[in-house]
Amino acid sequence: MDATEEGKRQAEALIPKFQFERILNQDGGGRRINLFGHVDSQPAILILDRAPFPDAPEYLSALPANLRSLTNLGNNDIYSWFLGSGGPIFRNDDKDKFADFKIDLICPCTEKHVKKHSRQGVRFVTETPGIYRDKVQPFMQANREEGRLNWIYNIIEGRKEVEDVIYRTPLGRDGDEGFLLLPNLHWDRKTIDALHLLGIVERRDLWSLRDLKKKHLPWLTHMRTKLIDATIKTYPQIEEDQLKLFCHYQPTYYHLHIHVVHVTLEATTTQSVGKAIGLDSIIEQLQSMAGGEETGMESISIGYTVGEAGDLWTDIFEPLKKSDREALSQ
Repeated sequence: MDATEEGKRQAEALIPKFQFERILNQDGGGRRINLFGHVDSQPAILILDRAPFPDAPEYLSALPANLRSLTNLGNNDIYSWFLGSGGPIFRNDDKDKFADFKIDLICPCTEKHVKKHSRQGVRFVTETPGIYRDKVQPFMQANREEGRLNWIYNIIEGRKEVEDVIYRTPLGRDGDEGFLLLPNLHWDRKTIDALHLLGIVERRDLWSLRDLKKKHLPWLTHMRTKLIDATIKTYPQIEEDQLKLFCHYQPTYYHLHIHVVHVTLEATTTQSVGKAIGLDSIIEQLQSMAGGEETGMESISIGYTVGEAGDLWTDIFEPLKKSDREALSQ
């Protein structure tokens, strides 16, 4: 055995000798953890990252059927979510205690789901009040009429996910000011640094932040306070300044909702500039607007990112871009 091979063998032999003592750090998404311990009485740090999924068809085709354990966390309409384990099952009564997969299932999915979850290019667009009024608002209306909000209505009306609701105003009691709070289906319900909750309003006439007006300010402020209070009460290890509240624009579905996340949650594209707009910023924007109570977010330009495979790009912004180019060339 040459020196290089011997060095590799000796290095590999160190890992099984690691004696764990304490956790030093863990990232918000739960994908990396830093451990302190000892190897042969020497202090050592072990950094564990979840490896990327292999793209080999033989691995991926066998994975779903070969999970060691599977626990359903909930299901609503076409959506289901689970915890699963690909590794050995330790002796314990809680079979998902050491789950290493958070699994979401959409079945039956639509072509829009396929586009959303596929790799695609991204564009940054500016939606003016005119584009919103003439192009985007009709697009939102068409999407709402396709029945893609059934799972939201199931939650609001107490038919699904009742046991998951953290806080709600009694259904119908507060009229247009009713709302509820529950975990986002993508959260594993365990990793506090990755906490992700959803505040969903009862009323159905507010499709997105575009529909918010100055007259909604007292309600928005009240709802912000209640969402934070309910989160802290449910998860007492979290303090108020460890939470972020925001709305997506464009949102994935057109029913007003507020995301409540831990500040250390990994800032993926859904939290980046051009997608997430802080609730405090929305409130401040409305407060600073000149005009009466009907003045609102429909009157400003908003920049955001869109996927090249999505209908917003192919049906609205790409044709507008081509039209602008043609106008400039004349």
